[in-house]
Amino acid sequence: MKINWPALAAMLVVGGSAALLQSEPAQGQGALESLRSRQKQKAPPPPQPQPAQPAQTTPTGQPGVPVREYNLSRAERTALTPAIQAAERSDWPAVEAALPAAVAAAQGADAKYVVAQVRLRIGIGTNNVPVQTQAIDELIASGGAQPIELPGLYETQAQLATTAGNHAKAERAMNELARLSPNDPEAIVRIARYRAGRNDNAGAIQQWQRAFQLRQAAGQPISEDWRKQVLALAYRARMPQAVGYARELVQAYPNPTNWRDALLIYRELGNVPAGITLDLRRFMRAAQALTSERDYNELAEGANRAGLPGEVKAVIDEGISRGTLQASSPWVRDLSRLAGGRIPEDRASLPGLRTQALAAGAGEPARQLGDVYYGYGQYADAAALYRAALQKSGEDANLVNTRLGAALALAGQRAEAEAAFRAVTGPRAELAQFWLLWLSTRG
Repeated sequence: MKINWPALAAMLVVGGSAALLQSEPAQGQGALESLRSRQKQKAPPPPQPQPAQPAQTTPTGQPGVPVREYNLSRAERTALTPAIQAAERSDWPAVEAALPAAVAAAQGADAKYVVAQVRLRIGIGTNNVPVQTQAIDELIASGGAQPIELPGLYETQAQLATTAGNHAKAERAMNELARLSPNDPEAIVRIARYRAGRNDNAGAIQQWQRAFQLRQAAGQPISEDWRKQVLALAYRARMPQAVGYARELVQAYPNPTNWRDALLIYRELGNVPAGITLDLRRFMRAAQALTSERDYNELAEGANRAGLPGEVKAVIDEGISRGTLQASSPWVRDLSRLAGGRIPEDRASLPGLRTQALAAGAGEPARQLGDVYYGYGQYADAAALYRAALQKSGEDANLVNTRLGAALALAGQRAEAEAAFRAVTGPRAELAQFWLLWLSTRG
């Protein structure tokens, strides 16, 4: 767990901005990974303490940035001045030498707070984690920290305690953060990230959901990054709820990357039967979620095993046109040549096979021929054959309705497609729900 100490020092400026102390936010990396980045920047030195007067806040000349002035006695100012002047020079041995006198003189909350800031500068300047830890503890205990600073201070205290293996102390700090900010989504997210760092995935997700509820109650959107972090936690913990979080992600942010992540998580965690694989890959193609050579290979090979040369060729050609496949790749070249050689005869047989399929008593010939027309991109013809299959015997209505809905969706018949998908039950129902969600995002 990393702490952005330079940014922390910049925020805790003696006599300067009394801004909220924040640790770095996690940056979402796709739906399945998140990390904390560490920025390198030089912290400004602390200025001299202000003359003794009642604490107040006045403008600095910079819009929106207040100056905090401290109520210090003459003795406190006198004792603090050498330490602060040494800190301005980054003369850490001199600061350490002057600090005991400042500690002894500090009686008021403001003076103790300033001493703790000076100690924090020593810890940062010398990269001394124990001193940093002591300084954060003293900032909290001083009584001089403003309420707006305390949530960030407690979070930093928890991070340091966690790194040191003092989980009891870390837990107390996060409990204080929760007490101070029960309805602040940002603070609750900090708690969620702490829980995640402790591998308490369920506890972290519970906090995330609380933050979501508060955002929604305030009429504010839930960011894509937040949703991805929840999905990543659920996925890593292999939670069945991950499929639901994946659906929520693409509902709110329906881009190809999110669709791919959502559908791969569904395939991995959704107990998807083997017989649904071709339908799932077809949907990934419709959602533009085929982004790798492996994605295209799996769909092309699946279509080839199903005896659909038109679909094999269409998938390979699409992959090449998008730059995902290389025409010179051996498997691409061989499979494309094989499918291309079968297409003329296959197409020529379609009218006769259609007559036979419509006349047959069983639904299988019509369903199989519907798959062929689907592979050629003739979605209206495919839909007609799937409808015919539903009227005949021996076919799985859930399978046929799945493919009927897909053909209608790609033919631009949204209402009819939705009706077909809503008729799907059993193991295919989840895939049908994804199709319905995709249709709802099409505008």
